[in-house]
Amino acid sequence: MTSVRPASPRSTEPLWRPVQRLNRAGIPEKYRPWLLDPASLTERLIGHCPRQFHVQLLDQRRARPLDSEARAVGMRHGTRAVVRQVQLMCGDTPWVYARTIIPPPTLARKFHRFARLGARSLGAVLFADPSMRRGEVEVTCLTPGDFLYDLAACRLRDKPALIWGRRSLFRLGGKPLLVCEFFLPDIPEFMD
Repeated sequence: MTSVRPASPRSTEPLWRPVQRLNRAGIPEKYRPWLLDPASLTERLIGHCPRQFHVQLLDQRRARPLDSEARAVGMRHGTRAVVRQVQLMCGDTPWVYARTIIPPPTLARKFHRFARLGARSLGAVLFADPSMRRGEVEVTCLTPGDFLYDLAACRLRDKPALIWGRRSLFRLGGKPLLVCEFFLPDIPEFMD
């Protein structure tokens, strides 16, 4: 088993490790159940924040994903995808920064609805689709100076030393979609 090490401050991309190869003892107890839970994150968050949960859209546009994101969804280097960035909120408090990569083939036909989600939850749509298949969960740890750390922490008053995250490749009707979720310091303790 290997542990997830924070990426070098000079690195622009995190090092993702499959859950099966993690030293789980190296992950802080508060974040471990959030990172390893296979259920819908949206549903879990609603359970923790029943009346105040909402999605805050930060940005959604056609852009070049990071190289590791492009590889994960099978895109050629330099190809543009829809890159969606949101914060999952409880009231005014951000609990999760989420980044989704939607490659062009996934937007074709019935999946074009993903390009028009706005402030609606992607998780609710994903887990409601009977064709959805979730791939292996990978985990990472971001440190200040990492490209994704800066995006995840940009709206936080107090910047944490580390931000733990996970990503999964989903397939809908065989079409790929990459969801990356980063757990921010104010997320509560996980409850079953």
